[in-house]
Amino acid sequence: MSQSSTSPKTASPKKYSLWFRRRFHLSALLLILPMVAMPYYFDNRAMFLGDKGLGERDLGQHQVGPWQIQLAERDTNPPWKDGVASHMKTFTLSLCEVCIPEVKAAYIRIGKPRNLRTAGAIAFGSPYRQSISVPITETAKADADIWLTLEGWDGSVHQMSMPLADASPSAVTFIQRRND
Repeated sequence: MSQSSTSPKTASPKKYSLWFRRRFHLSALLLILPMVAMPYYFDNRAMFLGDKGLGERDLGQHQVGPWQIQLAERDTNPPWKDGVASHMKTFTLSLCEVCIPEVKAAYIRIGKPRNLRTAGAIAFGSPYRQSISVPITETAKADADIWLTLEGWDGSVHQMSMPLADASPSAVTFIQRRND
C-alpha cells in the first residue's frame, strides 16, 4: 500500500483568530446586557417591596365608612392587555393599623356596583400593600367613577367613589382613544 503525499487540511491561524475575536466580543456583550437591564430590575423591585411607596402616583388617604385607606396608582402607563380578557389597570392600597383586623375584603370596579356580588376585582396581598387589577371594559366611559368597596368581618359594607380622571389619567386617555 502506498501512502499518499497529501496531509490532512488544517485551518489557517487567521481563521481561528477571527473566531476567537468574535467569541471575545460575544462574551463581553453577554456581560454588558444584564448591566443595561439592572436599573429597570431594581426600580421594579423597589416598587414591589414598597421602598418607593405604594405606587408611582399617590392618590392620598381616603375615608371608607369607619376605615381609612391609602390608595395609589401602581404605574402611570396606559392599561395593559391581559391575554384574552380586557385591558387592566392596577391600583394598590394599604389599610390603616386599626382597620386591618376588621376588614375582610377590598374590591374596586369602574362604575357603581349593583350589589356585593358585583363589587369588582378583589384585592390580594398583605393588608399593608394590596394590589387590585381593575378591568377596563369595552363599555367603560371616560367620565366614569371608580368605586372602592370594603367588606367587614361583621358583614358591613362601605363604599367610596372618585372620578376615574383623578384616579388614573392614563386610563381616561386610553378610553378616549379607544372610543374615537
